[in-house]
Amino acid sequence: MSQQENLRIVQEIYDAVGRGDVAAILDRVTDDVDWSAEAASHAAPWYGPRTGKAGVASFFQDLADSIEITEFTPHSFAAGQDDVHLLVRWTFRSIITGQQASMTMHHYWRIRDGKIDHFRGSEDTQQTALVLTPDLAPTRNS
Repeated sequence: MSQQENLRIVQEIYDAVGRGDVAAILDRVTDDVDWSAEAASHAAPWYGPRTGKAGVASFFQDLADSIEITEFTPHSFAAGQDDVHLLVRWTFRSIITGQQASMTMHHYWRIRDGKIDHFRGSEDTQQTALVLTPDLAPTRNS
């Protein structure tokens, strides 16, 4: 596929994220998709490896159950013949602690036959853990 087609596929996924349209995201991934945000960490419910469309759906459910996203701005795209790298500026608020985090994430997408077959996301795991963990989150008075 062309670089422009790959960018379009990823942009369609980000548009679906913005609408909260998980079904549209699942339409753009392979049945055997390898999906992982912060594969080696367990600091957030959405971290860790997922497989297949059910795994991707559970990833988005874990996000929705844990945080409210207040900013999600993809930028700095770079595309190859079968992959896309980009940075995403995002801000979220923890539902449990009420604390907020802002950071830039890196996303890597690999495309096969017009669908995503591999996704990796990385973010500031320490900042995420601080915001999500009640015992670690700064108090509003500090």
